Amino acid sequence: MTRAAAIERNTKETKIKVQIDLDGSGKAEIRTGIPFFDHMLEQVARHGLFDLKVEADGDLQIDPHHTVEDTGITLGQAIKQALGDARGIRRWGAAWVPFDETLAFVTMDVSGRPFLACNATFTRASVGAFDTELVPEFFRAVAVNAGLTLHMKIEYGANNHHMIEALFKGFGRALDEATRLDERRTDIPSTKGVLL
Repeated sequence: MTRAAAIERNTKETKIKVQIDLDGSGKAEIRTGIPFFDHMLEQVARHGLFDLKVEADGDLQIDPHHTVEDTGITLGQAIKQALGDARGIRRWGAAWVPFDETLAFVTMDVSGRPFLACNATFTRASVGAFDTELVPEFFRAVAVNAGLTLHMKIEYGANNHHMIEALFKGFGRALDEATRLDERRTDIPSTKGVLL
């Protein structure tokens, strides 16, 4: 069973291409025009062991918002397509991620019921060309389009780079755990018989 997908999203503001293989090895080819965001998406691939390719061409002359949000939309759609009916997955995933002075927690349910709770307060407006307010915007777009119930929290931290990176790493680890196949399960992990 191949658990991979390729999605393209073209609007007047952005052109986004995402390819994902949920059963990859952590390879990443990321080009969004926002170096810090590229680095964060590489963390998702590396720590989630997904093969991920992202090409984004957006209206960065305005600001990074459209590119980041539309990348989240497209990534969420790719995750959903790669999961198919989600037969045999573990469904829930969680990760505690320490990064120097920062501790982050991410947990999710591949539920088909999109929701984001992101409890993270940043002290700077941006890290590089990446606006810190785009962290919840990105993850909301992923959660809505992938059908994830996603909870994220910075327990404590001081360095904004570390806090954001811990959330992205945690997301990769939690998504890997939630989407991993369990050889004991051949059905859809729900008493309803359907998730997505």
